[in-house]
Amino acid sequence: MADRGCPLEAAPLPAEVREGLAELELELSEGDITQKGYEKKRAKLLARCIPLIQGVDPCLQAENRIPGPSLSTAIPKPQRSRLTNSRDERFRSDVHTEAVQAALAKYKERKMPMPSKRRSVLVHSSVETYTPPDTSSASEDEGSLRRPGRLTTPLQSHPSVEPWLDRVIQGSSTSSSASSTSSHPGGRLAAVPSATTTALAGLSAHAHLDLHPAPPDVTTGLVEPSHYERPQVASVRGIPRGYSRNILETADGVPVNSRVSSKIQQLLNTLKRPKRPPLKEFFVDDFEELLEVQQPDPNQPKPEGDQMAVLRGEPLAVGTPWPPTLLAALQHWGTTQPKAPCLTALDTTGKATCTLTYGKLWSRSLKLAYTLLNKLTSKNEPLLKPGDRVALVFPNSDPVMFMVAFYGCLLAELVPVPIEVPLTRKDAGSQQVGFLLGSCGVTLALTTDACQKGLPKAQTGEVATFKGWPPLSWLVIDGKHLAKPPKDWHPLAQDTGVGTAYIEYKTSKDGSTVGITVSHESLLAQCRALTQACGYSEAETLTNVLDFKRDAGLWHGVLTSVMNKMHVVSIPYALMKVNPLSWIQKVYSYKAQTALVKSRDMHWSLLAQRGQRDVSLSSLRMLIVADGANPWSISSCDAFLNVFQSRGLRPEVICPCASSPEALTVAIRRPPDLGGPPPRKAVLSMNGLSYGVIRVDTEEKLSVLTVQDVGQVMPGASACVVKVEGTPYLCKTDEVGEVCVSSSATGTAYYGLLGITKNVFETIPVTVGGAPVSERPFTRTGLLGFIGPDNLVFIVGKLDGLMVVGVRRHSADDVVATALAVEPMKFVYRGRIAVFSVTVLRDDRVVLVAEQRPEASEEDSFQWMSRVLQAIDSIHQVGVYCLALVPANTLPKAPLGGIHISETKQRFLEGTLHPCNVLMCPHTCVTNLPKPRQKQPEVGPASMIVGNLVAGKRIAQASGRELAHLEDSDQARKFLFLADVLQWRAHTTPDHPLFLLLNAKGTVTSTATCVQLHKRAERVAAALMEKGRLDAGDHVALVYPPGVDLIAAFYGCLYCGCVPVTVRPPHPQNLGTTLPTVKMIVEVSKSVCVLSTQAITRLLKSKEAATAVDIRTWPTILDTDDIPKKKVASIFRPPSPDVLAYLDFSVSTTGILAGVKMSHAATSALCRSIKLQCELYPSRQIAICLDPYCGLGFALWCLCSVYSGHQSVLVPPLELESNVSLWLSAVSQYKARVTFCSYSVMEMCTKGLGTQTGALRMKGVNLSCVRTCMVVAEERPRIALTQSFSKLFKDLGLPARAVSTTFGCRVNVAICLQGTAGPDPTTVYVDMRALRHDRVRLVERGSPHSLPLMESGKILPGVKVIIAHTETKGPLGDSHLGEIWVSSPHNATGYYTVYGEEALHADHFSARLSFGDTQTIWARTGYLGFLRRTELTDASGERHDALYVVGSLDETLELRGMRYHPIDIETSVIRAHRSIAECAVFTWTNLLVVVVELEGLEQDALDLVALVTNVVLEEHYLVVGVVVIVDPGVIPINSRGEKQRMHLRDGFLADQLDPIYVAYNM
Repeated sequence: MADRGCPLEAAPLPAEVREGLAELELELSEGDITQKGYEKKRAKLLARCIPLIQGVDPCLQAENRIPGPSLSTAIPKPQRSRLTNSRDERFRSDVHTEAVQAALAKYKERKMPMPSKRRSVLVHSSVETYTPPDTSSASEDEGSLRRPGRLTTPLQSHPSVEPWLDRVIQGSSTSSSASSTSSHPGGRLAAVPSATTTALAGLSAHAHLDLHPAPPDVTTGLVEPSHYERPQVASVRGIPRGYSRNILETADGVPVNSRVSSKIQQLLNTLKRPKRPPLKEFFVDDFEELLEVQQPDPNQPKPEGDQMAVLRGEPLAVGTPWPPTLLAALQHWGTTQPKAPCLTALDTTGKATCTLTYGKLWSRSLKLAYTLLNKLTSKNEPLLKPGDRVALVFPNSDPVMFMVAFYGCLLAELVPVPIEVPLTRKDAGSQQVGFLLGSCGVTLALTTDACQKGLPKAQTGEVATFKGWPPLSWLVIDGKHLAKPPKDWHPLAQDTGVGTAYIEYKTSKDGSTVGITVSHESLLAQCRALTQACGYSEAETLTNVLDFKRDAGLWHGVLTSVMNKMHVVSIPYALMKVNPLSWIQKVYSYKAQTALVKSRDMHWSLLAQRGQRDVSLSSLRMLIVADGANPWSISSCDAFLNVFQSRGLRPEVICPCASSPEALTVAIRRPPDLGGPPPRKAVLSMNGLSYGVIRVDTEEKLSVLTVQDVGQVMPGASACVVKVEGTPYLCKTDEVGEVCVSSSATGTAYYGLLGITKNVFETIPVTVGGAPVSERPFTRTGLLGFIGPDNLVFIVGKLDGLMVVGVRRHSADDVVATALAVEPMKFVYRGRIAVFSVTVLRDDRVVLVAEQRPEASEEDSFQWMSRVLQAIDSIHQVGVYCLALVPANTLPKAPLGGIHISETKQRFLEGTLHPCNVLMCPHTCVTNLPKPRQKQPEVGPASMIVGNLVAGKRIAQASGRELAHLEDSDQARKFLFLADVLQWRAHTTPDHPLFLLLNAKGTVTSTATCVQLHKRAERVAAALMEKGRLDAGDHVALVYPPGVDLIAAFYGCLYCGCVPVTVRPPHPQNLGTTLPTVKMIVEVSKSVCVLSTQAITRLLKSKEAATAVDIRTWPTILDTDDIPKKKVASIFRPPSPDVLAYLDFSVSTTGILAGVKMSHAATSALCRSIKLQCELYPSRQIAICLDPYCGLGFALWCLCSVYSGHQSVLVPPLELESNVSLWLSAVSQYKARVTFCSYSVMEMCTKGLGTQTGALRMKGVNLSCVRTCMVVAEERPRIALTQSFSKLFKDLGLPARAVSTTFGCRVNVAICLQGTAGPDPTTVYVDMRALRHDRVRLVERGSPHSLPLMESGKILPGVKVIIAHTETKGPLGDSHLGEIWVSSPHNATGYYTVYGEEALHADHFSARLSFGDTQTIWARTGYLGFLRRTELTDASGERHDALYVVGSLDETLELRGMRYHPIDIETSVIRAHRSIAECAVFTWTNLLVVVVELEGLEQDALDLVALVTNVVLEEHYLVVGVVVIVDPGVIPINSRGEKQRMHLRDGFLADQLDPIYVAYNM
């Protein structure tokens, strides 16, 4: 401790001043005095002994950080006088806290958008009912330890919660700084998180308050989410985009009145800040999106020292009378000194419950050995034979029984495998322990009576079998269950040599549990080496706070102690939690010479030492700090010494040591009387360490790690440091590597795992030249460190906690420390923090998970999180990928407190962590995305064609069958006008039924024969002319439910020359959102009259309607329910076929309301193509389950039957809501060969009838009649849905190849339709990455990045299709993705008006290619797709050309220079977690927004944020900007089952979605 000087070379502070300061400190931490009072009293105390500071204003004093006595009060050691007279600033262990404050000050201005959360998710259990976290295994490093006198929940003493909160906040000083530790790799607080003793100093934690930036104000101008009534699902449906625009009038594209958009603006601002310098980029081929490899930074530090030499420890003392074996020692002491105390066990009150003497230990162990060998049989064979493994299951409070069991097994030549007591069937990591027991072949478990009673039982009363465990017999070893051996019986135990003595379990980084075998030889060598290194002598007393089942607790407290006839006082964890001072009191009362602790125990006792005047530690000659290798143990050691030096603790007594399960004890600091050199500290540059280089820090005072030495190598051992990866080359002297030890006292193998055993236990380090450094193999310790001056070993981290991000290495523990230095105690529990890395996009990403205090407000936690991010970014120069807070007590626990890291990681990846707060920062830390695609200067269309010709690729064009060959043109002329066709049918086949309408029960509610339809149409025409006084050419809106009335009204309009416009009626439960759409279509179509039913007429004029629209402005409304029977004088005959027949209005998926004009010629051509493709004749029956308002659904419902004369069975999709099987039953009942449905209908059947196929078969539903079942859609075929539908209903006889899809769009409602002849639809697999570059590359099924695409049906007769470049309008080759252009007699003639986007022009209907065939007039569909010539032949014997639709051009997302289709991202997201019911994505100002519907509990919502971000990064190389989690049914779907992503976007920006959670990814 020589380097600890006094602050101002003043004499060390008098003991009573130190006492006073410590006490004050505690009062402040407990909240018993205010900050102000604390400062006053502190100044008073110091005034007596530091006259220098007297004139300084106390707050200045804090500002200038004059280190107060609490930071350094070690007495300078005489042997090394200090040269300088001011204390070297850099040796303060609170550097870290300071660094963090400075880092945060830099970020003062950055505002981050705070996630918004629905209220219900916020409600934690109210503070009143809150019980502080169960410290029964609350972490080992729980800062919030209850002191003995106050075990009640603090709330009982405070009726109101406020004072408690204050206390927590003030108490932050205690723990925010005093260091502590845990037994698991990740809970470690890293680099000295604090004022060495802010455990003692308000100086540190509180003086910083001025340095803290004002916490970033994340809520400027944002109001609390106002809670809208949730709209019905139909709410947004059908409202065209332009309509809702007026809600969002925006100046620059950002809605003004929306909270969401201001958050997005903040997010954009934070993302705009310059990032780190751009990385050197690869050239990226269009196809292969290479991920960027980080190029090493030319300026990164490189090791410059010489190659290190192997370090040899002192030789093992020769001539000492060692006992030949451990059991010989036990027998010797047990028979010659049977009364000597061996082990004292304490209960939770600190009373000694039992003292085991050496005589008792010997006799009981013998009894157990005899029982094990002779009294246990199965089938008359002894159950156990020497060398068998036996599990030892003992609670932490029963060291006596454990010791008997351990030595009993050794005497019986059995191999003990100590494990933890499994408390429940689902303990964290218990499955892996079961795997270890299974692989060790364990069949017997030893335990105590009390413990066996507490284990979970099966119904038989036997101990339950735990998940993953082998079947075990349980043997209770309390005295009454054991048999006394005969006088002449002696065990045969040969406890020497290479045979296995015991197996210690270890949980590795990935969560698997391995068993490390320790041989008898190693066991003996370890005991001898420890005896020599620690100078143990006979009958010495040792107090042990550690777990006696493994590690140092076992080596010192159970093994070495017996060799030296020592007396061990074992202090259980449960007692420590009740009384953290118990170990100090026991050292005092037993006058113990040695104590075995962890830094956590020192930390806890600091918090509880007030008022304990009667303890003294002067008897201690060694205080062994078992986790001294953890970089933060240094602050606990310093703080502990400061307080207890006045109670007789000598500085040289503190002896940190380093150990690992594989190598046992690696190094231990010896007191000077045992020949140890003076202790050392090193202050290392964190940046250097991340490159594995040791640089004693000079300039960068902020990001440093202070470490202390862990002493010298063990006697009889050699050590060296080798490179972590690859060949074990020796490191240079200034390089960090893995410490390796060669000694007879290390473990020998991983039980049953030969491969990794060789790597770890038989490493041969080599010099740069490749020469091995020694004959004997070395064991890798898993510790990262270096050898410092005086041959002292320094450890800077563990291999298990190593995270390699890019080319730099970070230690999980250091990151924890930085987080803890951000005054965390108000928000999270110290010691309940886990840091680990997950691999996303081929690199490690840092994840930090902490338990949040229940009283921390949403905003505070978020601010804490954003500051932790900034601190880690600044100090470690590494971005945190995800920071999650979980409710108190929910992280999986390791056996003695602490967090089970691998289990936590597992839960994070599976989405079962259930955080209550999440902050993702993919933008800052994912730096290896592929380079954005630069668009090449466009290749002209001519060069394209030439290129394709040279490459032998055909130009992508295809056509359906020729119409001329197919039928006499005479009939086509006759059937030019549908009104004529209906009259002709009414005349020639008056009683032929055309339509049957079914209701939900499957009964026919109305029918229409040819003559009935004709007569009803006449009535409507008469009413229009007389009542409505309409002229030919006027537009009439038909607002009807699906049914025959609608069809009659349509033909009525044609009969009098009016132009019908079909409109979906408003939804009576949801007028507010559906009525405006109706009104808008009526206005935009310039309808002068509305025809409807009586019920709907009433609805349109009702009071409710008046709140949604202005009902005074409706045109004439005629109710057609009871119009008189009248004939029309003459039926209108259009002057030419090109006259407008009807208007077809539809809202596209992008939210645009577009009406297209259909002429009489186009209408009859459409019917004729469908008739030919589906072979429709009057004798056929087809079943239609579609909405009859637009597109192909309208044509099939209203037009085709009249044209072709077949009978249509009409099934309104709405009826399926009350009877899902209606459509399929109708198909079966009417033996329909051809049936049409929409995706929503197919989905309802798949979800609703999945389990009922058996019942349907019983009812006689048989689908074997179906030749073709076509899904009417305007999108890429949903292959997963059609396949699952086919599979599901195969049982009902549905032919495997019957299901296919159709394709139509606004410019042409039917381009493809499978029909009844022609080859089956084909499926190809394309490379999704190539598709983003508009290329089509076919791949094998199942290859990575493959996307299945199904042909959209056959091209209709008379239709020609070509693929054109979206920008140059030149024709494309087969291998390119381009826009589908169509030419056909049934193309629409143009838009009537496009409401919402006037920019859609005529060129949609009259486009010409810019090169090649420039004469043909094409219509542009607005869909991207490609053509492939297949091996199949079509009806005419030609090879068949298949058209594949990839997606709507308007919906594609242009991101990073590539074209993405929302559906691809959505498919990936839906696969990410079983609770995701549906997903939709859109972009907003270049941010990708992902909306997911959560089908599950609201508290699982936040699990999805990380999973969604991961999957989109992995599969699409995109960073998600915002994740919105909503209830099922919020994503609007139109009648065709297509997602209305633009409505969703408008709803999100206008803050109308009432989301459960919105995460803004940084």
